Amino acid sequence: MKQKSEFSVIGRALATVAGFDRVYHKLEQQVVLRGQAKSTFENYIHRIAQVSLHFNCLPEEVNEEELNDFLAELALSANFPSRSAFKHSVYGLRYYYRYVGLPNRAEKITFA
Repeated sequence: MKQKSEFSVIGRALATVAGFDRVYHKLEQQVVLRGQAKSTFENYIHRIAQVSLHFNCLPEEVNEEELNDFLAELALSANFPSRSAFKHSVYGLRYYYRYVGLPNRAEKITFA
């Protein structure tokens, strides 16, 4: 695994969020085994790291209302880079929830 800078979003999540290192390695493995592009993993794990850092826990530990509030805030934020970045957050969380065995929760995350 490439070493992540402690200043990157992913590096901070690896250093501070309990269990994020396990998630990182398992999701990376799943992307490789499925033959998906490395950029898919990098986009998704970056967004999952942002959520994890915001709540200081893994996404499955965040209740739906809090997560929806967070996503709505991102969608409305002038500081958020683009609509496609927001979509990567949604897709990344869906991918993650399926990985941890919460497919119903994955389907509840939507965007207009």
